[in-house]
Amino acid sequence: MADMLQLMEYLMERVESHDMEVVLVQAWLIWNQRNRVVHGGKFHDPGWLNNRATEFLEEFRTALVLMGPVHRGQSLRDTWQPPPPSIFKLNFDVALFLALNSSGFGVVIQNEKGEVMAAMVAKGPEVSCSEEAKFLACRKAIEFVVNVGFSELVIEGDNSSAMKAVLTLQDDYSLLGNVIGDMHHLVRNLQWVRIECTRRGGE
Repeated sequence: MADMLQLMEYLMERVESHDMEVVLVQAWLIWNQRNRVVHGGKFHDPGWLNNRATEFLEEFRTALVLMGPVHRGQSLRDTWQPPPPSIFKLNFDVALFLALNSSGFGVVIQNEKGEVMAAMVAKGPEVSCSEEAKFLACRKAIEFVVNVGFSELVIEGDNSSAMKAVLTLQDDYSLLGNVIGDMHHLVRNLQWVRIECTRRGGE
């Protein structure tokens, strides 16, 4: 094959769609591992690749089901609004998997046209309450946006406490203080940021 694009076109003509999804996730994981090693990180055994690619897809499909579609009749305040031109919008959500003693985070970055510029789902730790899960999801979302290189954006979430904590940039001595401190450290990497809350309640 002359290049990666030609290889992808070749595979898409011959491989079932669900198998192609695994191939694409594997390619992404290989590239991620390459970057990790280049920057001094740990090299994972190649045997880990297939299992992680399958797990990643399962987590992604579960998150899609739990997040669900936007329903008709939803109030304007709860519908997605575009960011200003040349600015991106970061949205995130969390799902609790009680039977698995874990949580899951979903992040999407869109431009003013609503086009998806980057997205991520990740498995999170077991949490004691939904409030903790929201704060951890917010930290993971900001970490993701910094890592992929966006620096001017609107951060939108549905938890007013988490949004307020990002906005105030004050020391916090609560049980979630270390998480809030991490968020403040990450936000300092952004050139321009605006915080929006989709609801007025805590959830």
